[in-house]
Amino acid sequence: MAETTAPQGPDLSQGVLLADVPETGVLAGRVGDQSVLVSRVDGKLHAVSGSCTHYGGPLAEGLAVGRTVRCPWHHACFDLATGEALAAPAFSRLDRWKVETSGDRLFVREKLTDTPRKPSLPWRWNRPDKIVIVGGGAAGFAAAERLRRLGYEGRLTMFSADADAPYDRPNLSKDYLAGTAPEEWIPLRDDAFYRDNAVDLRLGAEVVELSPGKRRLKDAKGEHHAYDALLLATGAEPVRLPLPGFDAPNVFTLRSLADSRAIIAAAAPGARVAVIGASFIGLEVAASLRARGLEVHVVAPDEVPMQKVLGREVGEFVRTLHEAEGVVFHLGRGVEAFAGGILKLTGGEQLAADFVVLGVGVRPRVKLAEQAGLKVENGVLVDEAFRTSAAGVWAAGDIASYPEPVSGGRARVEHWVAAERQGQVAAASMLGLDAPAAGPPFFWSHHYGLEIRYVGYAPGWDAAEVEGSLAAHDALIRYRKDGRVLAVATLGRDRASLAQAAAWEGCAVPA
Repeated sequence: MAETTAPQGPDLSQGVLLADVPETGVLAGRVGDQSVLVSRVDGKLHAVSGSCTHYGGPLAEGLAVGRTVRCPWHHACFDLATGEALAAPAFSRLDRWKVETSGDRLFVREKLTDTPRKPSLPWRWNRPDKIVIVGGGAAGFAAAERLRRLGYEGRLTMFSADADAPYDRPNLSKDYLAGTAPEEWIPLRDDAFYRDNAVDLRLGAEVVELSPGKRRLKDAKGEHHAYDALLLATGAEPVRLPLPGFDAPNVFTLRSLADSRAIIAAAAPGARVAVIGASFIGLEVAASLRARGLEVHVVAPDEVPMQKVLGREVGEFVRTLHEAEGVVFHLGRGVEAFAGGILKLTGGEQLAADFVVLGVGVRPRVKLAEQAGLKVENGVLVDEAFRTSAAGVWAAGDIASYPEPVSGGRARVEHWVAAERQGQVAAASMLGLDAPAAGPPFFWSHHYGLEIRYVGYAPGWDAAEVEGSLAAHDALIRYRKDGRVLAVATLGRDRASLAQAAAWEGCAVPA
């Protein structure tokens, strides 16, 4: 995507003092209208683009740790010397620039155009010849992309039950639903990527049976397919309410690109929508549909939106954001039926609605894993490399119950970046390579221009400490359990979020 922030700092093409380049960290500058970062790595000077290849975030405002720089917006991580995208959600490398020195000055010249050398995998007698990925979401795509980038040259097949090639799911409830993200933002890669990287992407292809002992699977057409290594990344499906009228065509869930398009088609200006659920998805849908000029009502049994995750104080603050934009809340209420454009709430209240959007949670798609005899307990049980209980089978994403490093227990999280990073770890593991751990879970939520970023894992906590000012959009919230910080949420303190994530990963974080 194009850079979205104006470049800052000195014109590096005109030269700067070598002494201005720190021994650790980066010097941010520009060449023309493009941001550039200069750093010292292993005693050498390097220059890379300063705009994240994910959404164009300003890397100069991020965090440099060792030879890496992390994006302040969505925690993508890059190598400062090679520009390599090390961790999702970015997959494309940063451009590199030519650096020259003269006397006590440094000059950044033109972009380097040399093609990075394709990696060569070390020989292993048991490396898989055929890898199959079941699932075309975050974890599945990230695994396929990482396999090829690591130099895997075997047969690679991806079965996806979705009709669309892997796409940017977080955008479906945010900018895309609001009408501010163009169509070209949505695919994670174009068709040429799958062709050029020999990824046999099979869309609308459901896998119905898995036989780990035979290393074979069967698709919905009855065809059998052999594999040497397999990644289960079947994701989750939205919960529907088993109540009268909630199977009507004007009752929507939001999980797929087709779902988002269907809601957009129903969102005529001036229409009235009822959003069931005050979750992150529910409130992002509310914000996006308000941006389209709809009358929006949110119905939820909670007393405070998102209280279970963010706490009462932050939840009340988020509620005020939405109410200031015209969203009407009906909290402490359940729903009983929907018919004739009337939504019946518990307690006898009735609410007129042209259509309904359900945001009442998702369930992991573990049926295939259960049928195959894998160990399943609140998700498919995996180890730190995302290996399941069956030889030759890995699992990642929304279905994976994995050892979570921050809490020290097991976790199954439904976060986009976490799923991508799990897929990347699983890809390396399938090839017998060591890989960094997936790291602490991270997600972000968008509300009327305000970004809430959350890193860590705190399914239960006994204190939510607010530092700073929520009203000023400048706050850090620590979630503690028995005195330990298990998660951090931030508003306007992106670098603090990065620093906490890096600290949990064991990095030496600069002051």
